[in-house]
Amino acid sequence: MLAVERVFADANVASVMTTAHATAVALLVAAKRGIPVAFHTPTEVKAAVTGSGRAAKSQVTTMVTRILGLEVAPRPADAADALALAVCHLWRGQATERLAALARAAR
Repeated sequence: MLAVERVFADANVASVMTTAHATAVALLVAAKRGIPVAFHTPTEVKAAVTGSGRAAKSQVTTMVTRILGLEVAPRPADAADALALAVCHLWRGQATERLAALARAAR
């Protein structure tokens, strides 16, 4: 399973395009290998690890450090974001999979 954070479109078009290109490469490789992909919004990831979808990067880093029991906070901030995405996917993905299994069983 590949977890991907949806691209956030802001005023910096060049940054968004670079991120979108990198995401496209990862999606292409996953598709060629038959790897399922799950998308999560930045708000969803922040809410999963901090309880607030509007959390600052520093709050995400603090919570990722606590959740994973790390002695040192992940650096750079993008590393903490990637770990937050993984935590979000594990927590939310399990719930989604359970609900899908219940729906299949109810048929």
